[in-house]
Amino acid sequence: MIGLLLPVLAATALAAVPEVATTNRTEAPGAPGAGGFVTPPVLAVDPVETEYRRLLEMDDAAQTAIDGWIREADAQGEAADAAALQARINERIETVDAAYRAFLERQPGHVSGRIAFGSFLSDTGREAEARVQLGKALELDPNNAVIHNNLAGIYGHRGPVTNAFVHYERAIALEPDESLYYHNFATTVFLFRKDVREHYGIEDEQRVFDKALGLYRKALELDRNNFILASDLAQTFYGIRPPRHDEALAAWRHAYGLAGDDLEREGILVHLARIQVQAGRFDEARSNLTRVTNPNYGVVKERVLRTLATREEAAGKE
Repeated sequence: MIGLLLPVLAATALAAVPEVATTNRTEAPGAPGAGGFVTPPVLAVDPVETEYRRLLEMDDAAQTAIDGWIREADAQGEAADAAALQARINERIETVDAAYRAFLERQPGHVSGRIAFGSFLSDTGREAEARVQLGKALELDPNNAVIHNNLAGIYGHRGPVTNAFVHYERAIALEPDESLYYHNFATTVFLFRKDVREHYGIEDEQRVFDKALGLYRKALELDRNNFILASDLAQTFYGIRPPRHDEALAAWRHAYGLAGDDLEREGILVHLARIQVQAGRFDEARSNLTRVTNPNYGVVKERVLRTLATREEAAGKE
């Protein structure tokens, strides 16, 4: 179940893990799922695989239905019956859960089924159970990069995070051309810099940022048109000291070129303006902010404008 939005679980789900694109579970090998998880492909056409495909369709249908119910409740506002909605969601989840368990009881050696069930469990907030399913899958197929990636995601959520490092490294070693693994690993390195320093013996935190940048750049080399990936890379520069303004601006400009619509482009313009203010390029910053008209960015635009005015005033007094 990819991208499931549960009222009770949403507040804690994926707070410290990579944000990646989602796909249907029946797509090509290596397709990323929610939170950086990868769902295995459906291969041969035989009774077992046909049942497995139907199970995935049930999973996806549940996601679609639940997402629709939540949108309806959001539209109703305070008039929505939250308890009734949660009961309805729980019932649908339990139906899919029972189907997965029945399938795996009949097919205990079905690796893809265990990976998919692990993803479903993780999406519904049961990461301890997901880890058990993925552990069983790994026993069956220890050289499966998908399993290592998905386990790394869980360890990144729940710890110990050093286990995430190990599993991402293993996934990359097994499938060195898969951009998603580098992307996930880079974000984990960025988020858990203290753990990275201790695990890898890195004294200077700035070198940890360099490690994250290296992983992001490798991911982008393998997936050149990924806007989210390019944006994540550019975000890394906010933590680097002393600032690398030219590199940061180049990264944000690259992301701008990959933006898919005006909303994304205007968001990038705000980032460009922030860096330009920091670099003392006030005219460039003001020019970019003038192009930001979407009300979604109104508050942050005003904040950057105030910083711009303060910096300009201070520069004029020097």
